[in-house]
Amino acid sequence: MPDISDQILIDNPRRGKISKFRIIWLIFIPLASIAFQVNIPLFFRHLGYLELPLLVTVYFSLMQRNPMSGTLIGAVIGLLQDALANQPLGIFGMVKTLVGYFAASISIKIDVDNTTIRAGLSFFFFFFHQFFTWILVRALLGHAIEFDVTQTLLFGLLNSLVAIPLFLILDKLRERG
Repeated sequence: MPDISDQILIDNPRRGKISKFRIIWLIFIPLASIAFQVNIPLFFRHLGYLELPLLVTVYFSLMQRNPMSGTLIGAVIGLLQDALANQPLGIFGMVKTLVGYFAASISIKIDVDNTTIRAGLSFFFFFFHQFFTWILVRALLGHAIEFDVTQTLLFGLLNSLVAIPLFLILDKLRERG
């Protein structure tokens, strides 16, 4: 019977293949997720907890399996989100750059095609994203905002549940080969 570590860790670098996407999807999906993030909570306030640009950053960074690509993906999505949202430029850019780098770095060693692992990483990176956003807003902007751990954990769970079908849909957009 195979050990659980055989299913999670990538012992052979060739087994963790880099996923390729058409350029149209690499442009359209992040822009659509940012548009959702900026506009939908204006009409449906209860959907404000969804952090689709973060989930897209995590997904593309995990699938690229390259820290440089993940860093670039996170920086571009974060800066676009900063530019389109009504907030100071750079906060999401910095945080999503870190998320992209760490997600891509983790994907080198862990089999990220497993749905449970993807959900767990989505939960972890949501908490990471919220915590570092809180730190940067307090340190760089001097705003005394609260960090509600219980609410962040709940929203992290909800985002990880949304990530499961989202990642399955995005898997269908990968190029075969």
